[in-house]
Amino acid sequence: MKKTVLFDLDGTLIDSTPAILDGFRTAFTTQRKPTPSDEAIKALVGYPLDIIFARLGVAEKAVQDYIDIYKDRYRQIYLEQTTLLEFAKEALELASKNANVGIVTTKTTKYSINILENLGVMKFIKTVVGRDDVTHPKPDPEPINLALTRLDKTSDEDRKNSFMVGDTIMDMLSAKGADINPLGVLCGYQNKEQLEKQTQNIFKNSFEAVKFLSNL
Repeated sequence: MKKTVLFDLDGTLIDSTPAILDGFRTAFTTQRKPTPSDEAIKALVGYPLDIIFARLGVAEKAVQDYIDIYKDRYRQIYLEQTTLLEFAKEALELASKNANVGIVTTKTTKYSINILENLGVMKFIKTVVGRDDVTHPKPDPEPINLALTRLDKTSDEDRKNSFMVGDTIMDMLSAKGADINPLGVLCGYQNKEQLEKQTQNIFKNSFEAVKFLSNL
């Protein structure tokens, strides 16, 4: 049976940290509020924007204003300030030879596809599930379940042969909730100790994870 491999984006395949930090700084500066540290922002990457701004201390009634400013700024800079992580292209190319490949991210679908096309790797990917495609984002299993539905891989046997590759606990929890196999990578925003709470399958990067899958 052909495997299914789903990838997170930020910290798993791409590095858009400069654009993300720029967007948050612009939002807080525009609103004349103290800007959180880079470390505080990076610790929350992977969550949807509304949750990140709330956890950074923005009042609920003001969150959408911050998001709008962030998105306006991000739209201007995200392509030029986003790069592939080391061996990410190789990971996608190898995965596409042996599996159905999808992306499950908390970025919006449009931005995600634009990034992947700009970086020359969209050709390896069969579906992209973004924040705007679901009601409940990661760590909820809904986005993974949607990706599996689009790929027609929803049976129990399909799920045994499906894998989620990601750099955060949200990715691992979403995978476990969808009853597929979580694989952690150390090229992103959380460390080994954090990921080990959810999976024992942890790799240096996505390419190492895919090579592991190819040998199963």
